[in-house]
Amino acid sequence: MISAIALTGVLALSACTNSAETAPEATVEEDVSFDEGTTMAALNEAGEITIGTKFDQPLFGLAGPDGNPVGFDVEIGKLIAAKLGIPADGITWTETVSTNREPYIQSGQVDLVIATYTINDARKEVVSFAGPYYEAGQDILVLEGNPEGIEGPEDLEGKNVCSVSGSTSEKNLAEYGAVVLPAAGYSDCLEPLRTGAVVAVSTDNVILAGLADQNEGEFEVVNNPFTQEPYGIGLALEDDEFRAWINETLTEAYDDGDWEAAWEATAGKVLDLPEPPAVDNYTR
Repeated sequence: MISAIALTGVLALSACTNSAETAPEATVEEDVSFDEGTTMAALNEAGEITIGTKFDQPLFGLAGPDGNPVGFDVEIGKLIAAKLGIPADGITWTETVSTNREPYIQSGQVDLVIATYTINDARKEVVSFAGPYYEAGQDILVLEGNPEGIEGPEDLEGKNVCSVSGSTSEKNLAEYGAVVLPAAGYSDCLEPLRTGAVVAVSTDNVILAGLADQNEGEFEVVNNPFTQEPYGIGLALEDDEFRAWINETLTEAYDDGDWEAAWEATAGKVLDLPEPPAVDNYTR
């Protein structure tokens, strides 16, 4: 799935950090209209949208030199905003971490969350999801050379492993008997791995690939995914019209090449182009 897991001779993360310079500008719809009373109509009329995303996830959402995030999640947000008639400068980016994504949506602090956000049944009880727009898989990051000889999650039983508090990855590790040391963000896991406080970091493979790429020569990914992690776009619970509209927008982006262009300009600088997943128009 990942061509750069070994990360030998791969582009430095600066290529991803500069992705905003090469990502194609989404065409902003000028004459779009929506049914009165819908979230789409309200956002279009306001001419602005607030999107929660990660600020510390290389390839998907990483704060750039100007403080604004860049990455694949960010480009997906721009595509959705453009279809609402909102230009990139009408987007307010709010940093979200694994523990505050649902509260931010529920409180209305953000309109959407696009933040390496795995769709699961428990989360569907409190927020709605459009997508998925990408499917990752949980893997394991170790020191370069893999001195502990870790090949899969079974090798983590009884060992200290770092993951982010409140994440799906944290729950999955507990099922394998790992001793999870929670962190606020995945970049916060790197120093414990360097010092030996933990033997591994575990989360989605694309996140680990970005961290390894950012710190070339220090870490490697085991490259043995053991879960399926469909990334979705979080929005207010039971806003079915908005969810259906986003799903239609994603499907159009698959068909017209905008999704592929967003990938190639960001995560595609390190990772192979995947097949876009079919959106899930689930019912509650």
